[in-house]
Amino acid sequence: MAATSSQQGFFSQQQGTLGGAGGSEDPSGRAFLLSGSALSSDDIQQEFKQLPTTQQLLRTREIPWDIYMTARLITDRDLQLLRRYDKKDPQQKKLLLSDGGEKYVRAMMSVLQNVTKEETVQYVLALVDEVLEGDSQRARFFFSLTYGEGEDSVLDPYGILLRLLQRDDWFTQEKAAFILSQVVAHRPNKEALGEAVMPDGTLVGDDVGKAILAFIDWCLSQLRRPAHPVNAVPTAVHCLAVMLREKPVRPLVCKAGGVGLIMALVGMPQGGINVQVQYESILCVWLLSLYGPGNESLSTPALVNRLVDVVRLAHKEKVIRVALMALKSLLDESGKMALEMSAVENGLPKALENRAEQTWEDGDIPDLLEDLQERMDAGVLAMSSLERYRKEVMQGTLVPGPMHESEQFWSENAEKLADNNAALLKALLRLLDASNDHVTLCLACRDVSNFVTHFPHGKGLIADLEAKPLVMRLMAHPDSGVQREALLCVQKLLLSKNTLGYMAQVQDS
Repeated sequence: MAATSSQQGFFSQQQGTLGGAGGSEDPSGRAFLLSGSALSSDDIQQEFKQLPTTQQLLRTREIPWDIYMTARLITDRDLQLLRRYDKKDPQQKKLLLSDGGEKYVRAMMSVLQNVTKEETVQYVLALVDEVLEGDSQRARFFFSLTYGEGEDSVLDPYGILLRLLQRDDWFTQEKAAFILSQVVAHRPNKEALGEAVMPDGTLVGDDVGKAILAFIDWCLSQLRRPAHPVNAVPTAVHCLAVMLREKPVRPLVCKAGGVGLIMALVGMPQGGINVQVQYESILCVWLLSLYGPGNESLSTPALVNRLVDVVRLAHKEKVIRVALMALKSLLDESGKMALEMSAVENGLPKALENRAEQTWEDGDIPDLLEDLQERMDAGVLAMSSLERYRKEVMQGTLVPGPMHESEQFWSENAEKLADNNAALLKALLRLLDASNDHVTLCLACRDVSNFVTHFPHGKGLIADLEAKPLVMRLMAHPDSGVQREALLCVQKLLLSKNTLGYMAQVQDS
């Protein structure tokens, strides 16, 4: 289940989405009120308005750096660096970071390690966030923090940021999480984590791995019980989407119980949709599906149905694309007949057909549509079982799918509709009389046509059951589709095969 070259290209195309500390395209579009939350929508909006942005905080807050040196919480060198950097215009800051950015990040992290005053911690996190917003590759500055000499302290970026995740105020938690996700994503010696993670997700040794696991636990805790009613879930999902790009992280997330929590976020909820959360939660599903046990845990009809809904109804290309990728990964494995049946029942073939008619800016979407269509076509015969057909008929609602189209299904099963005193055929004919659903009526007429075509005594049996008047009455149905199918069915019932063949030749010519 390794990522293909086109899938690897997907990662590079999405760096703008995954790399920044910014959040959603619609941050106030949906309040993620999970169990235990009793906030009203007004409370949520008020809470959301109280959170400043990074730039708002940097513009409006002044920090008296001198008092922290007087209190011996920072060094004189830290003080000089902070004074030189703080309140400068963006171009000056860019020049300072390009010429020794490690020094400035070290000074900021020194404050975060030693100072506990909330206003100062928030301000310095905003400074660090601004550094990474300008260029996420600057995360490499954090890895010189442990190599100080002389008066420099040994600073552990993981420990500092993980501790800040335990603070009470959400601004601190959110900024620390975004920063830590970039530190994890850009750390050196990533191979060490792969060696420390066992196939079952057990972590052996590796201090950095323990920090990553602690961060995963924090993210999942936000999905279980959000610390902020609007921003906690988007923040946690974003950080997981960043980390799951790394293969050894996937077993850790699965073992920590992340699969079910992430699955619960996938779908097309009623009301407002946070598009970025929708996209990144499905991205997490796809990444987890590339890990064998993760794929197995994700392979449920409920999830497949929700992904099909996304393919059918979503508007954003990136959301449609990642949903197609997730479906392809889940359905690619053999022995997934139940999932394929669920996808067909939920309208995936029709959705693929409709989407294939669209024009896409994303050149990979047509290939994904074609791949999934081939997968659906390959499974038609396996899915076109008599039992599944019997279930549809007995439930009283017929659904478009291969059973109503496949010549082989009807050639193999038409005679079985006449078994047991034609019980299944009688149930089908009752739909012609009792159903008010246009789709069911169309398909029922088509099935009667298929039955008389493939069962030698079909016409006689239909006549004995007095079904012709039922079909003929539908020729006057208000729906044009029902009229057409009823007319075609009546032709099959009244005309001989030779006459029908001649009519078809005339029509083709």
